[in-house]
Amino acid sequence: MLKKMGTVLIGSFLLLIFASSCFAADKYIVKIASVVPETQSQHIALRDFFKKYVEEKSGGRMVVEIYPNGQLGGERQAIESVQLGTIHMTVTALAVLSGFEPRFQVFDLPFLFKDKPSAYKALDGELGDKLNQLLPSLGIINLAFAENGFRHITNNRAPIHKPADLKGLKIRTMENPIHMASFRALGANPTPMSFGELYTALQQKTVDAQENPIPLIYTTKFYEVQKYATLTGHVYAATTFLCNDTWFNNLPKDLQKIVKDGAVLFRDEQRKLTEAQDKEMLALLKQSGMQINELTQAEKDDFIKATAPVYEEFSKSVPGGKDFIELARKNSH
Repeated sequence: MLKKMGTVLIGSFLLLIFASSCFAADKYIVKIASVVPETQSQHIALRDFFKKYVEEKSGGRMVVEIYPNGQLGGERQAIESVQLGTIHMTVTALAVLSGFEPRFQVFDLPFLFKDKPSAYKALDGELGDKLNQLLPSLGIINLAFAENGFRHITNNRAPIHKPADLKGLKIRTMENPIHMASFRALGANPTPMSFGELYTALQQKTVDAQENPIPLIYTTKFYEVQKYATLTGHVYAATTFLCNDTWFNNLPKDLQKIVKDGAVLFRDEQRKLTEAQDKEMLALLKQSGMQINELTQAEKDDFIKATAPVYEEFSKSVPGGKDFIELARKNSH
């Protein structure tokens, strides 16, 4: 009798272990790396829309963990980690992704898009689709294009009204050939460094200037170490929601759909948040004492003319560069 009870207990125990292991195998932890602070629209949209949607729609089978503030490294490191599968996803500047696939640099060309709707049309349409097809060979896929917004210049020297005002200015840029070529064309001295090092570099005067969208200028408190901001809008800065290709393709089909739909929801809501933060945080920058000026169309035309050679450089240095420029212009109008 005791032997029979023991056998039953052992059998029940093994069944419990098996059931637990099956449950564990059916539970997907999703790790997302980000370099932005919790107050920035990207983190808010990941937390309030993507995470909430995916966890609810999956019935708890997926658990989303978000690591902001560069906790898991800079943007380049995050992309490499997604390639390796040590983290599952990252939202990163498209300009950083172009270091892995140069044809994405087309989006970094100066003054390519006149407004956000034009950029959305190109990103969400034929051009974005064509570029996304280049990523699986790198071990990653792009779930959606979100945004940081139009980039503007801040510095400690003086307001900027013409290209000559940038002459000799040591400005931090991303490690992106098009960004660097654009500022060299304007007479500045581009200095690439990671975003996480930028505040200290400005504080210690390692660099004189930087360029970023309004929400990042405010949430990273660059107004504490920069006096002037010029609304150049020289580049529309998109972000990419990257995912490990193998991991995604091994998900059950229903979870793949939930992740895709959640990414589109994240994109749409994040763009709305960025638009609202642009207005709100520009006003807060003014309140902080930062002196802000906007280029007139005539002034902007001088910047467009000065950076025109960058288009020729891109056409020659990137395979199919000219075709991608034409596709960007066609898709954005």
